[in-house]
Amino acid sequence: MRAPLFEAYIEPARLYPELWRLFLGIGVIVLIYAGVFALMLVGAYPVLGPLNYFGWMQGLTQPATPGHTLFILASFLGMGLAVLIATPALHYREPSSLFGPFRDTIRGFFVSIAALIPVYALLLLLGQLVTPLEPNLDPGQWLRLLPLAVILVLVQTGSEELLFRGYLQQQLAARFAWRAVWMGVPALIFTALHFNPMAGGNLVFILLGVLAFALAAADLTEKSGSLGFAMGWHFINNCSSLLLVSVKGTITGLALYVTPFDLSDTAMAPVSFGLDILLILAMWRLLRALI
Repeated sequence: MRAPLFEAYIEPARLYPELWRLFLGIGVIVLIYAGVFALMLVGAYPVLGPLNYFGWMQGLTQPATPGHTLFILASFLGMGLAVLIATPALHYREPSSLFGPFRDTIRGFFVSIAALIPVYALLLLLGQLVTPLEPNLDPGQWLRLLPLAVILVLVQTGSEELLFRGYLQQQLAARFAWRAVWMGVPALIFTALHFNPMAGGNLVFILLGVLAFALAAADLTEKSGSLGFAMGWHFINNCSSLLLVSVKGTITGLALYVTPFDLSDTAMAPVSFGLDILLILAMWRLLRALI
């Protein structure tokens, strides 16, 4: 059985649950997202100039500077806007219904942040003791960029939650009773979008970690009947991995520190990624107990 709060959460999606609307909605979301990204690229041309523009574009594939990372994070505004446009246009319901009850969403968001900040702080401390981290961004520059970076991480994580745990999970749950569909399909798509061939033999550990997080976030959304807990966890997790400690060779442009190993490392990386999966399960149980 599904949680009663989740049944209330998906009620607005039951009005127009047809699959053709969902597929068309996904198409609209992709087009708007791509369109916003293209407009941002066009807008960057006069700022950078013809001599720097194409070299700068190549850097977007592996964002190692603050400018590249901020640009990538800002591009997720297109994803969030696309979901908020497609929902009323194709399913004739309020975009606010994607979040769930306002008070529950706000409570879940801040409760998850308050519960997980000490956990991530402890992990940072232990990580520094076990495998000393390498300095990355100048602390002064990092502090100056931090307010904007935090806002854009919220945009990025909030947009992903709106799409995967909001729009897709709601619409599929309104159409199918089978948990493997409404929970599993969005989680698998979310995982596939994190595919990184540069990880080599570690790719399976990375994808398993992403899948574990996606399923845990979907479960928290079901149990709470809102996006708050998933959004809070996603936000604090990405603040940690993008702004505090990034894996070398990934999105490191805004990170204060980087790990002494990269994605393809065969000695330390598998242990780190394996521990990540266990930590995800532990944090999921913690947040579940707080609902």
